[in-house]
Amino acid sequence: MLKKYTFLLWGVFSLVMVSCSQDETYEPIDEPDMVSPVVFDINSVPYPKLSDYNFYEGQMSDLEPVYGVLPYTLINTLFTDYAKKKRFIWMPSDAIATYENDNAVLNLGVGTVLIKNFYYDNVLPNLETKILETRLMIHKETGWTFANYVWNEAQTEAVLDLGGSFSAFDWIQDGETKSVNYRIPAGPECQTCHKSGDVSIPIGPKPRNLNLNYPYADGTKNQLDKLVAFGYLENSVPNNIETMVAWNDTSQPLNDRVRSYVDINCAHCHSEDAHCAYRPMRFNFDLSDDPVNMGVCVEPDTDLDQGQTHIVSPSNQVRSMMYYRISSTDEAVRMPLLGRTIVHEEGIQLVYDWIGSLTTECE
Repeated sequence: MLKKYTFLLWGVFSLVMVSCSQDETYEPIDEPDMVSPVVFDINSVPYPKLSDYNFYEGQMSDLEPVYGVLPYTLINTLFTDYAKKKRFIWMPSDAIATYENDNAVLNLGVGTVLIKNFYYDNVLPNLETKILETRLMIHKETGWTFANYVWNEAQTEAVLDLGGSFSAFDWIQDGETKSVNYRIPAGPECQTCHKSGDVSIPIGPKPRNLNLNYPYADGTKNQLDKLVAFGYLENSVPNNIETMVAWNDTSQPLNDRVRSYVDINCAHCHSEDAHCAYRPMRFNFDLSDDPVNMGVCVEPDTDLDQGQTHIVSPSNQVRSMMYYRISSTDEAVRMPLLGRTIVHEEGIQLVYDWIGSLTTECE
């Protein structure tokens, strides 16, 4: 009996030793890298239908991105008639973005696609979500190109349409019924805002406006860190980015909130080599700490015969051209020129309060 147990123990010991010997020489097999299922031929885009890109999985109107299509948001977003927006970015495997400085749009590699969906919740009569359009900016070898896709009523597809159109509807926001004749821009209108000289450029994805946390599916993470970790951005971003405040964050100084508001809503035109470069204001956040660049005590170069004496007349909203223009829906005088057909009530109140807080005496 003892011999039998001894034999069994020796057998087990031998198996363990063989197993250990095998483990020492085992070489793990690398799992294959995940590949984005996005369909993209840089020589064939823009495609005729949004579904041709395969950006989303499942029902397309759910806007659930496939692998490689990363969601992102901005600290401050352009007012577009209260439309909500879902933004995504996709890059091919051979593209990577680089950081230039806090105030410059990330240098996004050729093949990058910026995806922005415009939608409303609680659209009447059925209180449903309605996606109106998806705008793409595609970085080709020759530069950035625009592709606007208009969604059908069934919310099953969006087709390429650069002709421009309107969509009238009512929706409920914060318990109040609102109406809009929403403008889907034509191709040339996109160029009006998205340009530096004659070159098309993105507006929003600047480090100062991206530096915030986002609740990704795999956990909350800083957006810039996420881009680096995913391989979409070189790991050269500093830790001390000059970050904008959210314009609607009432815990922040009023002056900084207004600077953030005009940066995202006005600076794309009121900058060097931009559409309104001939006007004296410079609304970029890194320049607007100078009151002159904000238009304070600056005489307007256009007389609208409405009693405005300055772009911003301290403590006097009625005499301030800025306040007059952002309060108007007249296409001939409203600011911004494009992107809205109704007034931004909260933005108007912000500017009203700011002008009222100024005490400078104009000469």
